[in-house]
Amino acid sequence: MLALAEFKTKTAAQKHTQISQTEHGYVVNGEKFYCTGSLFAHRIPTLVRDAEEREYLAFISADAQGLQRINDWSGFGQKTTGSGTVKFNQVFVESENVIRFDTAFSEPTLVGPFAQIMHAAIETGIARAAFEETIGRIKKARAWIDANVERADQDPLTIFELGRVAADVRASEVLLKQAAQSIDQAKPQPTEENIAKASIDVAKVRAHSTETALKASSKLIELAGSRGSQRADGLDRYWRNARVHTLHDASRWKYFFIGNYVLNNILPPRRGTL
Repeated sequence: MLALAEFKTKTAAQKHTQISQTEHGYVVNGEKFYCTGSLFAHRIPTLVRDAEEREYLAFISADAQGLQRINDWSGFGQKTTGSGTVKFNQVFVESENVIRFDTAFSEPTLVGPFAQIMHAAIETGIARAAFEETIGRIKKARAWIDANVERADQDPLTIFELGRVAADVRASEVLLKQAAQSIDQAKPQPTEENIAKASIDVAKVRAHSTETALKASSKLIELAGSRGSQRADGLDRYWRNARVHTLHDASRWKYFFIGNYVLNNILPPRRGTL
């Protein structure tokens, strides 16, 4: 669970939540949006900035005086993640619960790749689950009239579409494993080069799994037929969860950094969004 994002800034990089040092520790003021897991958390790691624009993570007790958790997440997906707005009004936090965060990117570290591979794993998992669900639904679906077959699992075009999804899901899984291996290889001795490679490999699976999760969850409903749209079955949850989660970071920019790396040997930026 993290409180990173802010809804009212001009860009995602801007942060208005402030931390100020006092005689006995620190005080936090501001507001965070889409704070994953905050409704269930005992402590809420919160990204803050001081007057010199240095970034910190403040691990704040969920019961701290002046902290308000609001159950206002209204996204059409990821409904059970315990997300919501968190407001901070002169919230005290002890010095031992505040650590520098910007230094995680000023030097080569695995903070970015490790954070992103977790998101890639979520999307790959959604894709795999939607694909497995699709197989079962095809078994129950009716064949299309022009196929001239008895069952949907004999329909050549249904088989074709399922095969495409199968290939994409497996490709995402392989890319995920390769990215994990790159992270493991960089861990003993991080350098600019091996951290860049890990970031690029993670970006590959994040970009691919974004498309795969959306495709697999959409094809599930398509190949299930009209009965796949019934609210009681809830098959739309795969697509809704995939669509909301894949908005976490723009895959189009991941492709840009991948291309710039392989074509021009330009290292990607070090941050938690690639």
